[in-house]
Parts: sequence; structure tokens; C-alpha cells
Amino acid sequence: MLRLALLLMCSSAVAYAQDDLLNQLSKQDSAQKIPVDATFKSTRVVNGHSVETMKKKHMDFRISHRFGRLNSGAYNFFGLDQATMRMGFEYGLTDNFMIGVGRSTSQKAYDFLGKYKVLKQSTGARSVPVSVTLFGSMAIATVNKELEFQDKLTYTAQVLIARKFGERLSLQLSPTFLHRNHPDVLGDENTLLAVGIGGRFKLSKRVSLNGEYFYTAREKNTVTARYYDSMSFGVDIETGGHVFQLHFTNSLGMIEKQFIGETAGTWGKGDIHYGFNLSRTFSFDKKNKRQPAN
Repeated sequence: MLRLALLLMCSSAVAYAQDDLLNQLSKQDSAQKIPVDATFKSTRVVNGHSVETMKKKHMDFRISHRFGRLNSGAYNFFGLDQATMRMGFEYGLTDNFMIGVGRSTSQKAYDFLGKYKVLKQSTGARSVPVSVTLFGSMAIATVNKELEFQDKLTYTAQVLIARKFGERLSLQLSPTFLHRNHPDVLGDENTLLAVGIGGRFKLSKRVSLNGEYFYTAREKNTVTARYYDSMSFGVDIETGGHVFQLHFTNSLGMIEKQFIGETAGTWGKGDIHYGFNLSRTFSFDKKNKRQPAN
């Protein structure tokens, strides 16, 4: 009986000590600010930018393709005979600030971009409910040689606001300002206001479903060639340092000037383009040769 009593006393003491330790750890966690990582798998949702930035001393080599319209028929192999491409490089100067440059075959356009993360979602002490990233870009469409240089310029500014809800769901809102010094279509507006909404739903650790929609505010009956809102859906697949993005979209262009301001096709008529983004990350940080998987 004495041994049984001593055993019960020891068990109670151990259980109390464990509960006390767990309570202390819980209090310690709640007193710390814990950042929420990997809101999106890539710096893009589909066409549009996400709140994510490249890590410091990491470079993303990105190749994007958009094929012709699916409704172009069997003769054009449902669009696969036609293709446009963008090739770009993006580099993280810090963990929160990145720059990039790209060149598109569509309109023979060059684009230059910068992104700065001003807020990062976190839990615990002084939690932050959302991540906020500022995005700016300039595009130069060189296909029309008759235009003056300043007439070839387009500027874009965005505030990217995103929140990760648990482990699977992420949503983003993207208020957008786009200004074109010289619209390609007579009667179109120089300045456009738009708002994008995008999301990501994780199916597994390495696979997710993505979607986005950009509503562009335009005055009615002001353009001779009608433009439509951009809508895209796709799948992200992460394999180590690569991210494959496979998607369907009604936008042929891959920069803001094109998919926000100049989407000429509509889903209702089957003007859908199959496309993909291929992202390969290189590390120039000797302490960390790989960017963490998302």
C-alpha cells in the first residue's frame, strides 16, 4: 500500500509538472509575434502579382507562355500552334524588397518592376491580420516605331492585401491604378482604375488551385474595340526550387498593361488561352542555398 501511495503521488506530481510546463509554453507563444509564411506559393497568383517577394539574395528566373485561343479550331491545334512568351528575372535585395525586369514577345514590350512588403501577417503578441505589399511597374511597348518614346510608356501601381486563413485558404485584394501615355485603341482612356481579387486553395503540401479576377472600371461606349475583364484559373505545383503554374485565362498578355487594360477575349465566347509559368529560383546566399518551400 505504501508503494502504491508513493506511485500515485509521483504520478500526480509529474502530471502537474507537465500541465504547468504546457501552460508556460502556451503563455510564451502568445507573448511572441509569429509571422505567417507562404500565403502564396509564388510571386504570382496567376497573371497578377501576389504579396510574396523574393528572399534576400535569391533570384527567380521566370518563363511564361500563353498559347492561342481554344476556339481557334483544330487547324491551329486549338491554339497550341500560336504562342507568346515573357522571360523575366526577379531579385530580392532584402527579404521584403525585390526588383525585376522582363521582356514579352507581345507588343515587343519591356517591363521593369519593384515590390516592397510593408506589413506581414502574424499571430501572437501584436498580431497583424493581413500582409500588405506595394507594387509598381513601368512597361515600354516598342512594336510601334512611329510613336515617340514617352508615348510607349505605361505605369502601374498596386496595393496588394492578402490574408491566409488556416493552412489551406489564402485570399488577396489588389486595388490597381494603371496609366497609359498613349492608349493603343483610339478613344480608350489613358487612366484606368481596377480591382483584382485572387485566391489559393492548397490540395497538398506542393499542389494548390489558384484563381483571380480583375474588374476594370471603364466608361461605356468609349472604345472602338471592346475590352473585357481578365479572369484566370490554374494549378500550382512546387518541386524543390521550381514552381510550375498551369492555367486557363482569357488574357493573352502577361504584364499589367496587357491583361488589365487590353484583354480582348471573353470566356463566354470561348476566347480562352492555355498557358503556363515556369519559375526557377537560384540562391546567391552561401548560408542558405535554397529558398524555403511554400
